[in-house]
Amino acid sequence: MNPIARLVTNGYSLARPLLFRQPPQAAHQALLRRLAMWDDDPRILAALRRLHALSTQHAPLPIGGTTLNFPLMLAAGFVKGEGFASEAQALHALEHGHNLIPGWRAVPTLVGQVEFGSFTRYPRLGNSGTVLWRDVPNRSLQNRVGLRNPGARAAAYFLRARREHLPPVFGINLAVSPNVSDPKQQAAELTEAADLFLDAHLRPAWLTLNLSCPNTEDDPIGHQTEALTRTLCQSLIALIQQHRQPIPLWVKVSPDLSSAQYRALIAAASEAGARAIVATNTLSRPTPDGSTTAGVSGERLFQHSLRAAAALQRLRYEMNAPVDVVACGGILDGAQWAAYRALGIYAAQVWSALIYRGPLALQTIESETYA
Repeated sequence: MNPIARLVTNGYSLARPLLFRQPPQAAHQALLRRLAMWDDDPRILAALRRLHALSTQHAPLPIGGTTLNFPLMLAAGFVKGEGFASEAQALHALEHGHNLIPGWRAVPTLVGQVEFGSFTRYPRLGNSGTVLWRDVPNRSLQNRVGLRNPGARAAAYFLRARREHLPPVFGINLAVSPNVSDPKQQAAELTEAADLFLDAHLRPAWLTLNLSCPNTEDDPIGHQTEALTRTLCQSLIALIQQHRQPIPLWVKVSPDLSSAQYRALIAAASEAGARAIVATNTLSRPTPDGSTTAGVSGERLFQHSLRAAAALQRLRYEMNAPVDVVACGGILDGAQWAAYRALGIYAAQVWSALIYRGPLALQTIESETYA
């Protein structure tokens, strides 16, 4: 393992019991406040940049119609921004210099590639009450944040003003607003959201259509139909082509769908021109108090996502579909990443590992894979 990554990871392992004394929701909010300060601190950013350089060995990897600098990237959901009740409130906060997306600069400076979002067309406050839980024995998390974000317009304007400081490789994740059921309205809102980012002259290395949002009160499985997937993909790809930008579209799906549903999603996405399937989003399960459901990530998700990835890999070869599979789900160590690689999957998104393995989790996992 890279000695810098080993040192940081071992130190985090010793500190983690102390850090976990704080409830997960309070810890997350405290981290966001810290990241907001670090985004504007030249000394901290210089230290993070140096730490990244010492711990990361870049190797170009063509995948999903783009080229990554490193096989692992931070999944959407970590750097997504604050929630607002309306677009007017979000724009007012932006005009007054508020950091709408804490971590927008500090996080990619340290970890490298980040997928920003999910963003919806209009702002969302997200769910109230307790929305984050830890399952420490199983190295897992559970959340029902509810797509909290500042909305596409405010997020695009915020990032446009900071364009020169964005990482060289990043993605943007877009989701349908919960409770919007009309396919035409869904397509219109998604294309409006994407148009705002592209009009802001942001050039993500990929765009992800998030079909699966189990941390809302919506039905994520019901959204993942062949017809709707084809409509949404076609609309987004037509918009990208209008902007004359070679930005590939990825599609993120749920675990535990049937083989027939995965086949239909591959057909719809690939025929529309999407270049990758991200397998998978979190797993909907009852919350610890049993009052509702929330998305499970981390080790409890691993086998579910691995099965989905294996099914998607097999189907795309059977169908000769020109899409890659990007892993996402329960990758906390080198052995779990190696299980995906054994399927012929060479890029992955990671989230929970940052909580359980520390800030250099991506570098640590990649190093362990070849140990």
